[in-house]
Amino acid sequence: SGLRSDCAGNLMRLSLDKALAVGNQLEVEAIGTQHIVLTPSLAAQCGYSMESDPWGNTRIYTSLMGCYWKMTFFTPEPVAMVLMEAEQAGYTAMTTSTRLVMRSPYNTAETYSEDVAGVPMEVFRASVYYKAPHGLSVENLAAACPTYHITYSVEPMLDVLWRGDNNQDDTRYKVLFPITTPLMPRPPQAENDRMFSVHLGTFLHDVVLRNITFATGVLTVEECNARGFAVQEHSLPQGRKSFSLQVPFDADVVLKHNPEPLVTVYSLPLIFAFLILPEETPFAHPVDLEASLRDVLPTITGTCDMNAFYIHVKYGSQGSSFQTMVGPLQLSPELGEAYNLKDNSTHLSLVVPYQAKATVFEIINSDSVRARLDILLWDPINNWLLGDFYLACSFPLMTTCYPNGTMTALAVKVESVPNLEPSLLTLKDKSCKPVFSNDRFAYFSFSADSCGTTRMFFDQYMLYENEIGLYYDSNKGAYTSPIDPEYQTVSCYYVVNETQTVAFSYKPRSNNPAAQIGSGQLMVQMRLAQSSYEHFYEAEHYPVVKYLREPLYFEVALMQSTDPQLELILENCWATLHEDRTSLPSWDIIVDCENHDDSYVTIFHPVVSDARVAVPSHFKRFSMKMFTFTKDDEVLKDEIYVHCDAVICDTNSQADGACR
Repeated sequence: SGLRSDCAGNLMRLSLDKALAVGNQLEVEAIGTQHIVLTPSLAAQCGYSMESDPWGNTRIYTSLMGCYWKMTFFTPEPVAMVLMEAEQAGYTAMTTSTRLVMRSPYNTAETYSEDVAGVPMEVFRASVYYKAPHGLSVENLAAACPTYHITYSVEPMLDVLWRGDNNQDDTRYKVLFPITTPLMPRPPQAENDRMFSVHLGTFLHDVVLRNITFATGVLTVEECNARGFAVQEHSLPQGRKSFSLQVPFDADVVLKHNPEPLVTVYSLPLIFAFLILPEETPFAHPVDLEASLRDVLPTITGTCDMNAFYIHVKYGSQGSSFQTMVGPLQLSPELGEAYNLKDNSTHLSLVVPYQAKATVFEIINSDSVRARLDILLWDPINNWLLGDFYLACSFPLMTTCYPNGTMTALAVKVESVPNLEPSLLTLKDKSCKPVFSNDRFAYFSFSADSCGTTRMFFDQYMLYENEIGLYYDSNKGAYTSPIDPEYQTVSCYYVVNETQTVAFSYKPRSNNPAAQIGSGQLMVQMRLAQSSYEHFYEAEHYPVVKYLREPLYFEVALMQSTDPQLELILENCWATLHEDRTSLPSWDIIVDCENHDDSYVTIFHPVVSDARVAVPSHFKRFSMKMFTFTKDDEVLKDEIYVHCDAVICDTNSQADGACR
């Protein structure tokens, strides 16, 4: 017939051959007690779906618990309902390939009370009908839950009196009429007030409560009530009395500790001080209270937009008593101010830019970079991890195309290449280096007609492209990395909306223009660095105290110049006993190179671009060992002065011998 049916898990599948489906209008109906056309919205609600393959075969899937299967509830009389009617009545029915689940609230119309072995029970019974391969099957379900009911009974006596008109005989009739209310369910209600409650008694009328000793100190009754600890005196029959105290778990007088994760033990040691009047005889009564509660852990959620991560932390039962790690950094007040920290008694929130140091870059694509933010909640006292959350999102790359032909791009170091130094990245022209770089970013700014940028025309656009990459230098050796770096393409599109024709002609010149030699001043500065070339001694630090053979780090720099064609050369450096550079005795440190007669060889250090060094050729760095001038094995003076002669060379012209 071209129609086949089979069961697939909790679905019934109908397969129609293409001879029935192709070229015909297919209408599907659910047949129960009536015909119901399945509209798209009704099919989505009741679990019907349909698909077709390229050959024209059609398959229809029907949920075994669709809206039109029948169920019978017993109250205890049977009441039949379809699934939609049962859901409207407050019931829930779900099915999987291995089980059928039905849920019912208490006190519904289809539940009833029944006495089971003397215990009042609320009973829920249902029968579910469904079609199986061998025919119609029925599943009988039943659930009985014990309930607590209350009845009220009264037994009034009716006294009826008939009195005759002509005689004194009265007729009196008494009737006992017991009345009992039906069983009314009253399930017990338990409230967790999260507080210690202690009741002391009973005492005679001459006993008064003077004060209570807590772990933090002694408080009078008035002070206890002022701090929110409810201290009350209760009057009892026969002139007796009792006292009660209530202390919340979160009070500062309550001690707490965690014997294991997710468990907090609250302890409240108390000493009640009483007086017996009128002699004012004191006596005390110690009480130790303890409660163990399961903790609720804080929860972390987060979202992203085009620029930042948004993190929300909902506190658990322990409040904010944890440390927050944002990436590798602990959340401090300074970091919280940078990340727009907002917190209250129940939540905290952070806004972390995707370029922040706390983020990690995972993957870089042609138009986006995938960044990840890790959040850890840590218990520093017990070294327990309370929450672990990470959020990864894609953000647009910062490539900007300006109308004047300037192109800027930001390159980032991804997590898979931890050894990459962004300062070593270049454009296709290896002389085009970043204008700014640090350990995570490299920022490039260049014109569209430079640095090896290519141009392509198509339709009404001009496409300018360049690549940011790590190019090998055969002279310095290959750069070692766990994997080969991927190149980032920088693209800019410009609309070609006008074409102009420019005519020109060539006319020979009698002489070529030449630049005139000018004159000016260039400033060179020599400084003594500390342990590295990031921190230098200032004028107020001199004279600097150093021990013999301790390294001295010097830097000579060409100041106030950004010309990359200039290079600073150290010609000679020497040390003297006095500030006068021509004084004697003196000792050569550099003579066209290091001094080979020195037992402690002068060491030259390479200079690379960073935030402070824009042109490395303008800087020279060397180090030497501390020494002193002696005569007849005696120190002549405990100070030395270091001097240098420097030459500034044009890298395009090496006419001067010192520049070769």
